[in-house]
Amino acid sequence: MENSAHEKFNILYVGGDTSIIKDFQEKKELFKLNHVENGLAAISFLNNNDIDAILSEDTLPGLNGLGLLNMIRNKHIDHTTPFIIISHEKDPDLSKEMIREKVDDLYFSPVNVQDIHTRIKFLKFFKNSFGAKEESPEKVREYKIPFIKRAFDILVSFFALLLLSPLLIVVAIAIKIESRGSVYYKSKRVGTGYKIFDFYKFRSMYTGADAKLKELEHLNKYAKEKQEEIIEEETHSDCPRCEKLPEGEYCSPTLYSGGEKICEYWYNEQKRKKGASTFLKIKDDPRITKVGKFIRNTSIDELPQLINVLKGDMSIVGNRPLPLYEAELLTSDDWSQRFLGPAGITGLWQVELRGKKGEMSEEERKALDNEYAKNYSFWGDIKLILRTIPALFQKENV
Repeated sequence: MENSAHEKFNILYVGGDTSIIKDFQEKKELFKLNHVENGLAAISFLNNNDIDAILSEDTLPGLNGLGLLNMIRNKHIDHTTPFIIISHEKDPDLSKEMIREKVDDLYFSPVNVQDIHTRIKFLKFFKNSFGAKEESPEKVREYKIPFIKRAFDILVSFFALLLLSPLLIVVAIAIKIESRGSVYYKSKRVGTGYKIFDFYKFRSMYTGADAKLKELEHLNKYAKEKQEEIIEEETHSDCPRCEKLPEGEYCSPTLYSGGEKICEYWYNEQKRKKGASTFLKIKDDPRITKVGKFIRNTSIDELPQLINVLKGDMSIVGNRPLPLYEAELLTSDDWSQRFLGPAGITGLWQVELRGKKGEMSEEERKALDNEYAKNYSFWGDIKLILRTIPALFQKENV
C-alpha cells in the first residue's frame, strides 16, 4: 500500500515556467521529470519515449497546449496517457474550452505537485480501465500523397539510388578521409502535417557544427536585412502595450520563455527586432569542410534524401522539411498552410532562390511555400524538376 501511495511517474512537462519545473524536480520520489519548451519538441520526444502523463502550459511559443493535444490525438499517440494543462490565468472561458476539448484536467498556477500526483494516479487507473470503451477522437484531415505522385517517387528514388551508387560510395570515402565522424548527417525535420522524421544528408560540416550556431548568428543572411532596426530602434525591456494597462494585465496571452513571463505579442516583437529570423542560411560558412563545399555546390549532399523519399517521409518535389526550431515558429494560420502540402527535396522556393542567386527574403520564401501547398500538381512537379536541373551548379556558397 505504501509503494502504491508513492508510485513514481515518468512525466513530460511542456513549457518554460521555471518555478513549476523546480517544484516537480524537488519531488524526485514522486516524479521523473522530462522537460521541453515547445509543442513540436514534445511531439518529437513522445515519438521516442513512453511516459505516464503529459503536463503542458496552455500558452507556448508556436503550438499552444490545445494544439499540442490535438496533434497528439491526430498522431494516435497512446490515448490512455493523461494530458493535463496548466494555466497562469484563471479564465472561466478557458475552463469551458478545456471541457469541450476533453482535456483530462486543468490546473492553475501555482500548482500543488502532490495533488497532481494523486490526480495522475487516478487518471491512469480510469483510462486503463475504461479508455478502450471511449470513442476515438475525430481525425483531422491529413494530407495523403496522390497515387501517381507516390509511384513516381518510388520509381525515381529507387533507380536513382541504384544508378548513383558508385558516386555515393566515392563521396562517402572522401568525407571519411577528410574529417572524423559519420558519413551521414541525420537530424529531426518537420514535414507534411507537422510529421517529424529523421532527415538524411551527406555530412558537409565538421563534427560538432550544430553547437556553434549561436557564435555565427551575425552571419545569418536572413537576419542581416533586419539589423538596421536593432541599431535605430531602442528595445524596451517591457511591452509598451502592457505598460498602458493596469498592473497584472497583459495585452495578449502570456507564455514563459527562458523562465520569464512575457506576453505573446512582445515575444514575437523581440524575435523580430533582434533579427532572430525563422530561417538560417550563412554565406561562406566556416563550419563547412572542403569536400562539404563541393558536394553542397553540386547538391550531391542532398542525394541521401532519396532514402527518405523511398521510405515515404517526403517526395521528390515539395516544400522543404524544416528543423524543429524553425517549424515551431510557423504554426500560425498565415504560415501553417505550407505543412498541408507534400514535403520534398526540391520545390518552388529552391528553384526561385537559385534563380535569384541566393537573394530571397524570409517572407518571400514562406509565401512561395504556401503557394506550392495550395496549387501543386503532378505536371507542375515535372516542370519544377526540369527547372531544378540547370540550377544545381550554383555560383554562390549559400
